[in-house]
Amino acid sequence: MSGDVTLVPHPVGGGRRKVPPSSVAPGEPRTIGYAYVLPALVMYLLFVLAPFIHTIYLSFFSWDGIGPSTFVGLDNYKEIWKSSVFRSAFVHSIVLIIFYAVIPLLLALLLVSIMNRSRIRGLTFYRTALFLPYIVAPTAVAVIWRWLLAPEGPINSILTAIGLGSLTRPWLGDFTFALPSVGLVGTWVMSGLVLVLLLAGVQKIPTSLYEAARIDGAGAWWEFWAVTLPGLRYEIAVVLVLTVTAALRNFDIIYVMTSGGPGTSTVVPSYLVYQQAFIVGELGAAAAIGFVLALMISLINYLIGRIGGTAT
Repeated sequence: MSGDVTLVPHPVGGGRRKVPPSSVAPGEPRTIGYAYVLPALVMYLLFVLAPFIHTIYLSFFSWDGIGPSTFVGLDNYKEIWKSSVFRSAFVHSIVLIIFYAVIPLLLALLLVSIMNRSRIRGLTFYRTALFLPYIVAPTAVAVIWRWLLAPEGPINSILTAIGLGSLTRPWLGDFTFALPSVGLVGTWVMSGLVLVLLLAGVQKIPTSLYEAARIDGAGAWWEFWAVTLPGLRYEIAVVLVLTVTAALRNFDIIYVMTSGGPGTSTVVPSYLVYQQAFIVGELGAAAAIGFVLALMISLINYLIGRIGGTAT
């Protein structure tokens, strides 16, 4: 047989037809496939990769965005690392990770375990209601919660009405409670997303595993530890990637609710990028902070992916 054609079964009639080797060779690149990917690739290069590379480039200059720029090397990175505000901003981000990722995950795991052991009527309604905060615009969420947490807002009014007036305070103006107040808003927003993802994941766990565990006499705790938690390994990894990223890049809720105040008690790296670029006028320093933040998010997500993908 000639080496330039391959005989394959014809889909109709049982005959054979001649097909060029390139169309059947495994792993052979398809030109048409690149054509399909090209528009998205061009958009990615223009609006994601190119600005990111330009940001890295700007981080080595001192520039106010209007006049001439001056090359300063690594000075921007040295300055932000020496800044106590910058260091405390990353500490605030770690605190927000607890509210955005850890608390919603623990609550969702508890609810999933309860729902998995008992039938709850109207589950679709509850799931939709819990998911709604996640799809509301963050700016709208921030405006609503700023009103709720205002000194004369509904939360303080309710506390006063039930005889707990001693607990009232200007929540967003208190140096101690401002950051936790913002964090609780993040918990409220992210809990629905985490619950929906985990509920979807628990449905793929074979019921035979639960039946075997119950036959062996496993209680609710051991059933969760031995069946539910391992079965949700990949879903938990996805949840942590989404929620940790949301915590680290949080800007709109901070900007609307506190603008980094009182003082610098709620300043986070993303707000520092805005402050350095548009208030102080140091685009080089803002670019350096943004690049460090991007590296931090990428590293944490990589570690989460590795742990979630290799744990057994």
